[in-house]
Amino acid sequence: MAGSGTKDDPWRLKTPPGTSEYTMYRDEAADPPALVCQVGSTQLRYHLSAIDDLATWLRSQPDWVPLGAADEQKPAADGTVEAWGRDESNPVGGWYGLRKGYRGRFGMYLPPLLEELGLVELTHDARNNSVRAKEAASA
Repeated sequence: MAGSGTKDDPWRLKTPPGTSEYTMYRDEAADPPALVCQVGSTQLRYHLSAIDDLATWLRSQPDWVPLGAADEQKPAADGTVEAWGRDESNPVGGWYGLRKGYRGRFGMYLPPLLEELGLVELTHDARNNSVRAKEAASA
């Protein structure tokens, strides 16, 4: 994996289609603790708990889940990672995005990190990608 997830050594990731690069790092000193996503000159921030929360939610899903990435101003399709990242029933009670106006795109930027961390499988098609939890290794 490229990077250790710190500000000085961020994770270097690519969007699911592989067309864009971005970085992410943990900012545990932020209030609340954040996952900082840098896409070109744009910075998005998500609750740091999103890593574990999304992995846990995906383990409860019976099959592949569409990513459904959408900007904050656009509605998220039902049953997608993006919709779950905004849903009032998720562990943070709504948006995982912390920066008003830049709270969307959860379904685009979180799954590749979870894949790099070995928590999920992710498709890498030109469009309409999906994710599922990785099955636990047998002992």
